[in-house]
Amino acid sequence: MLSPADCPDMPTLRVQIDTLDRELVRLLALRTTYIDRAVQIKTGAGLPANIPARVEDVVAKVKETAVQEGLDTDIAEILWRQLIDWSIAREAKTIEFE
Repeated sequence: MLSPADCPDMPTLRVQIDTLDRELVRLLALRTTYIDRAVQIKTGAGLPANIPARVEDVVAKVKETAVQEGLDTDIAEILWRQLIDWSIAREAKTIEFE
């Protein structure tokens, strides 16, 4: 992986961005396997898909990490709330039928 400063032209830069995109998708797919496990645990424990305190805890941690990494906290929060909403909907669909 090249640093942005080491990318001499747009084609090289695009290859690096595409590599990062593939890694992000891989990590999101991995995260989904943990969400699926959460469904199993929540079902066994009688917990709902949406636990608002946990949602806010996740968002707070993501925003803290964003600050540490130099990422705008607004975009981090927007992205994670969307991801969390999708995850809760995925959980709810399965928990509802268990």
